Amino acid sequence: MSAVMERATTYGEYLRIPELLGLQKTLTPAHDELQFIVVHQVFELWFKLALHELDALRAAMRGDDLARAAHLLRRLQALVRTVTAGFDVIETMRPYDFLEFRSALQPASGFQSVQFREIEFLCGLKDERYVRLLDGDERLARRMKESTLWDAYVELLGRHGLKSGSEKEIVASVIEVMKRPDAHALGPLTEELIELDELFSLWRARHIRMTMRMIGSKPGTGEKTVQKLVREGYERMGSAGVDYLKTTLSKTFFPLLWEARTFIRR
Repeated sequence: MSAVMERATTYGEYLRIPELLGLQKTLTPAHDELQFIVVHQVFELWFKLALHELDALRAAMRGDDLARAAHLLRRLQALVRTVTAGFDVIETMRPYDFLEFRSALQPASGFQSVQFREIEFLCGLKDERYVRLLDGDERLARRMKESTLWDAYVELLGRHGLKSGSEKEIVASVIEVMKRPDAHALGPLTEELIELDELFSLWRARHIRMTMRMIGSKPGTGEKTVQKLVREGYERMGSAGVDYLKTTLSKTFFPLLWEARTFIRR
């Protein structure tokens, strides 16, 4: 019998609680710095789970397991709502409290979250410039080569007898699905994907408001990284920390699903 079977594993051992609680290392005496670190580490844990579920969702879609895909999408929606609610905690920190430790963060920035970029890539928002800006991170480079959630959806259209060879054909096929949201096999899945996309858009909007509340129009701590992105010719933006974030508001994972809604007629 193994040592693991000889005695019961404790709660702390199973969850690695001592190691987990040892990861919060503040750089200043500022009271609110611990809160800032904990919330952002929790964000990264949720992102890890999101990637786990997105990988499973892509596999379910490619396997035509629509029931499991819908279940995973609902879980992902709940997860994004939970992550967005994390801003409630951050916003209890006042601007002057943030300034007590903000300079110690530079040049670190949430912009550098590799896991969030992985989520974008996996959902279909790939941009090779992020791979270069994040020093050729191996995870992002791998995601750059992988099929996406959108690819899996387009494959589903084809397997269900719908045309998907061009964007025009995809939009027409999605319209056919959306005309029969309850009767068509892909109807519920299509609406769940839209819901997920909308929730991520709301997360972006809430992120901007939180940033404005904390720093107003000051440059962000990751200003140098953002300016590298500007030099790459990515987006027009000013010097304020929120300017870059505002340019992300128009991003959607599944733009053709949104486009199709314009042409729904009875």
